[in-house]
Amino acid sequence: MTLVLAALMQQPAAPPAPPASPPGPPGLEVGVVAPDFAIPGATRYGTLKAPVRLSDYKGKTVVLAFFFKARTRG
Repeated sequence: MTLVLAALMQQPAAPPAPPASPPGPPGLEVGVVAPDFAIPGATRYGTLKAPVRLSDYKGKTVVLAFFFKARTRG
């Protein structure tokens, strides 16, 4: 019993936790108009030359979806 306890006490400590990342921007409330932004546009053939802006679709319904594994090997 003493040998097992001594072996457990010699195990290395867990690695320190990574530093906390800075907080991101606050989320939007339901019903609030989203701020204008621009992102690189893409099609199945590649990326677009000009960025896509939210203001390009003013007055239209926009659904924004992120496919974080798209175009990756994972």
